[in-house]
Amino acid sequence: MSELASERAHFVGGTPFFASQHDQRLFYALYVPKDHTPDAEPLPLVVIQHGTGRSAELYRDLWKQFAIDHRCVILTPLFPAGLMEPGELHSYKFLEYRGVRFDEELLHIVDEVGARFNTRTERFYLHGFSGGGQFAHRFFYAHPDRLAGVSIGAPGRITQLDDTLPWWLGTGGFEERFGIRIDLDALRAVPVQLVVGSADVETWEINNPGGPNWMDGVADTGSTRVERLQTLRDNFVSQGIAVRWDVVPGVGHKGSEVIPVVQDFVGGLLSTVESTR
Repeated sequence: MSELASERAHFVGGTPFFASQHDQRLFYALYVPKDHTPDAEPLPLVVIQHGTGRSAELYRDLWKQFAIDHRCVILTPLFPAGLMEPGELHSYKFLEYRGVRFDEELLHIVDEVGARFNTRTERFYLHGFSGGGQFAHRFFYAHPDRLAGVSIGAPGRITQLDDTLPWWLGTGGFEERFGIRIDLDALRAVPVQLVVGSADVETWEINNPGGPNWMDGVADTGSTRVERLQTLRDNFVSQGIAVRWDVVPGVGHKGSEVIPVVQDFVGGLLSTVESTR
């Protein structure tokens, strides 16, 4: 194998984790179909955002066959725990923490991947489960113009589209905080999936008054992740946002076990888009 071919071997298939060139404290890995080349037609991009456990590599590997079958690139960002302070777990879920805008950092990573791995990045598909579901729906509010579809899985804490509620229970002060006016028409144009397991009813992690990711009023949205996602669904529908609602029978709080339902959603969107190209 030539030196060039040997080097290229690390940029297709399951890649190493790369440091973001915008903020080298943040990382990402990909699955790129092995026959994809820099001079080929750019492939669609699917972003899978990890939860609190930072299982980015696991998600990358679980989406490998999907990337092969549907001719797309899988991107799994990694936002490390303890980035600003030892033991800190939750910062990225709320888009901003101590001056780091995680939504904008994801966009920098996406643009970098587009340039280096020959993907289509003007619009991409985003899925997140648990902490990733928290990030995904708040990213949706900020950047609907960049999304071809969003799948929001079992967030333990939700942000409703309601300016009478303070951030992050609602969107009160969103424009002042992020410099972005929420565009309801743009939100309505994005295909949305809400997904949760029917047995996702443990509450030890999401009912923690006094914790660093708690606000008074959280309990009003429901006691379980199922109930809280139902609240978010009703909020979306009240704002004219169409929702695909998926409750996966018998599944608890396990992101890997809802993947087939998420892949059905994303695969359907990809098939529709590709058939019109």
